[in-house]
Amino acid sequence: MKAISTIGVSIPHDSAPKHVSGRAVYIDDMPEPPGLLHAFLGLSPHAHARIRSIDLSAVIAAPGVAAVMTAKDIPGVNDVGPAFLGDPIFADGLVEYHGQSIFAVAASSMALAREAASKAVIEYEILQPILTIDEALTAQTFVLPTQVMQRGDADAALTKAPLRLSGRIDVGGQEHFYLEGQVAMAIPGEDGDMLVHSSTQHPTEVQHLVARALKLSDHSVVCETRRMGGGFGGKESQASLIAVAAALLAQRTGRPVKHRLDRDDDMILTGKRHHCRIDYDVGFDKDGRIQGITFMHAIGCGYSPDLSGAIADRAMFHADNAYYLDHVRIVSHRCKTNTVSNTAFRGFGGPQGMVGIEHVVDEIARHLHIDPLTVRKRNFYGKRDRNITPYHMTVEDNVIAELVAELEREAGYAARRKEVTAFNAANAWIKRGLALTPVKFGISFTLTHMNQAGALVHVYTDGSVALNHGGTEMGQGLYLKIAQIVAAEFGIGLDRVKITATTTAKVPNTSPTAASSGTDLNGKAAQVAARAIKQRMATVAATALGVPASSIVFADGRIGAGGKEMTFGEVAKLAHRARASLSSTGYYSTPKIHYDTKTHQGRPFYYFAYGAAVSEVEVDTLTGEYRLRRVDILHDAGQSLNPAIDLGQVEGGFVQGMGWLTTEELWWDDKGHLRTHAPSTYKIPACGDIPAAFNVSLFKAGRNKEDVIYRSKAVGEPPLMLGIAVFQALRDAIAACGDGWQVPRLDAPATAERVLMAIETLRARAVVPQAPTISARAAE
Repeated sequence: MKAISTIGVSIPHDSAPKHVSGRAVYIDDMPEPPGLLHAFLGLSPHAHARIRSIDLSAVIAAPGVAAVMTAKDIPGVNDVGPAFLGDPIFADGLVEYHGQSIFAVAASSMALAREAASKAVIEYEILQPILTIDEALTAQTFVLPTQVMQRGDADAALTKAPLRLSGRIDVGGQEHFYLEGQVAMAIPGEDGDMLVHSSTQHPTEVQHLVARALKLSDHSVVCETRRMGGGFGGKESQASLIAVAAALLAQRTGRPVKHRLDRDDDMILTGKRHHCRIDYDVGFDKDGRIQGITFMHAIGCGYSPDLSGAIADRAMFHADNAYYLDHVRIVSHRCKTNTVSNTAFRGFGGPQGMVGIEHVVDEIARHLHIDPLTVRKRNFYGKRDRNITPYHMTVEDNVIAELVAELEREAGYAARRKEVTAFNAANAWIKRGLALTPVKFGISFTLTHMNQAGALVHVYTDGSVALNHGGTEMGQGLYLKIAQIVAAEFGIGLDRVKITATTTAKVPNTSPTAASSGTDLNGKAAQVAARAIKQRMATVAATALGVPASSIVFADGRIGAGGKEMTFGEVAKLAHRARASLSSTGYYSTPKIHYDTKTHQGRPFYYFAYGAAVSEVEVDTLTGEYRLRRVDILHDAGQSLNPAIDLGQVEGGFVQGMGWLTTEELWWDDKGHLRTHAPSTYKIPACGDIPAAFNVSLFKAGRNKEDVIYRSKAVGEPPLMLGIAVFQALRDAIAACGDGWQVPRLDAPATAERVLMAIETLRARAVVPQAPTISARAAE
């Protein structure tokens, strides 16, 4: 038998033809059940106010309205907080951000529901909102207690250090901007049961929160998710409110209810990536090696905890990125403001922490007039020493030096550095910048108990296989990868494995598809299930063929040994006749990990994923506008399960990270109203922002040292932080406007306006040519 593996092969996404042809079925594409109602939320026009009175009589009397609900109408708990209470379904007496939901309407059409909601008469007592991190720090308003992570004696090291710098960088948030907005459809069943189709990364959480709000047991609610049109963390906790509101109205009316947000309401109502302020004080030697450092992270959480505790923790975990910090202290404030509660976003706090340390390393290099890459390499973690993180975990799988060396060579970094310098010397108004930045990203949920998964595998008597697991598909290729694993275990073609929708009715108590752990967890669980069935089938085949069970091989759709073989389907029939079960659950929990949240010490991560990017930009110093000329990326995916899928994740992650740090600016006015709530005012990267030279490779020497599925590595979140290279390249280009080293403060996102202001600051210091007047430019 010739073994044909489905592992390590570039296979197109299972839904790719459906995506491009429009045949992929999302919740809003599902056939609408008879009697379907449409839900609409009434939102607060104020960021902070007491509700004095609510008169919804005109709403109830409006045409097409079947039900109206407020906080007092909820039979169960009025809260959808994922970890801590504090996220009311409907505001009850107090509104804490502009856009907070106050009531829900169900009507025969979306237009009628929206029109009815506009008739509400609500009287408010306006309160003073806290809108910024500055205001929160001044008022000492926090959603959770301040945390401190430390190792060594940072203060003593700073005192002894030959050189010292301090500074600040503000980093903006980011809108998820998934293509498919938030949507759910709730269908009431017999005995009070509720089926909820939800566009969610966490079906179990939706199930539990719907049950809690409806005052039902969990077994009375089923949540199903076939696919999402993007998630990026924005559908981990944020999908719950949408689903719960639909289910409440469905229970109230006894009719199916669809709840779909339009883009403006979606952006106003749902949380973003956390914005933050990072202050630092760093001591270092003449070669740029860090001797001691302190960070202050002020994380903008919004009005409630949501997932902010774990997100702010991960920002601390990644305050080192790929660098050894011998003496370090990180203070993390979780700031409460009267804005939407910020939430999970690809990287989950890690990107913010990395931006901080990359800024510090770049500032050290510029202070010393040393190429920033040289300083980066001098501070990398070591292998046998200099390998303890700020949270006292030993880095055992460090490949950053080898990976960066390969990228530096393949991208021609040294030669290009000279070319950029020569170009800048010859051009007064157009400047180029170059930067290489690394990524070291920890893989696992930092909340240890979430690192578990289940799967369910059926083999039918014709040899076809049905697969179900707790992971959700949002375009990242998880379903395909798990199917590849099951096909490889059974030695059958991928076409013989049927991917089925994630549902709490088949695999219970699942963790969210997040933390880049979807394949690691669900792949192992599916492998366990497949191997249990495989063992039973091997015993049946051995008996039928008269060979030892230990010699049985599964390959190329056949099962056999010693020249004797049968088809996979034939053995499935025999197993059924022999009363051997062809169905199995599988369960997996990540080993080795542990973490003490009180001391901030332990091993929160099973392993690390590594990568690096070289970015080259070109800036028009008269306008601040810029373009990305070239990108070279080398990323460690271990032994990739599917290189095509992994490369797509790397490319997409980089572009999303670049957008966060360049063009994607969230802006609230002084009333707490989000003014960038549509594509017209919020700019995500477009096709024209992609560089003509976009070179992406997987690290061929990559291999996971831990017993992860087929020695692969997670690839969902780590590539996003490769986009930091673009931000650092912009700083490099700005420096070229002056003496080539100093850079005025540049916060993220580095919009064209911010870039121009930084250049103008250099001009004001008289170290850069003054911009020509309009007449002078016309003369040129």
